[in-house]
Amino acid sequence: MRHIIAMLLQNEAGALARVAGMFSARGYNIDSLTVAATHDPEVSRLTLVTFGDDAVIAQIIKQSRKYIDVLEIADLTSRDHLECELLVVKVAATPANAAAIREFSQRQGGMILDEGETTHVLQFTGSGAAIGTVLDGLSRIASILELARSGTAAIERGASVLGLAESRLVGQEGA
Repeated sequence: MRHIIAMLLQNEAGALARVAGMFSARGYNIDSLTVAATHDPEVSRLTLVTFGDDAVIAQIIKQSRKYIDVLEIADLTSRDHLECELLVVKVAATPANAAAIREFSQRQGGMILDEGETTHVLQFTGSGAAIGTVLDGLSRIASILELARSGTAAIERGASVLGLAESRLVGQEGA
């Protein structure tokens, strides 16, 4: 089963490696990993996607809570949440397909970042499934030369926030 794990970590050297090591030590591949500092530069938010048995994922989460670097962790899989990915893709452009590339980008809510003589660079955001659909459709119009895909970023809907650390951070917005 696909699991989306959200985590708050100390933003320091080695913290990410220790968390990733837990998954690899148990034979689980990390399908997607997105991490960046929060509005508190000492805290990073990590979103990790993996596939695995519910019981083993629960054990990994329990084990993660023991690490000093991990401030909070939650499996968002069964919670009401939003997911988003970023795709930046370079395609071969010709006079014959340039208009179709522009039209496709506009229809899919994309943005043209660069229009060269022989290539176009486009940007799209959406769920993993939506990004897959974009890639499939785009490949029918132009040759995909290169792409960079961010991986999943996820956040729970509504008033819930990940742990006390983020609640504290949100409370400091006006300070």
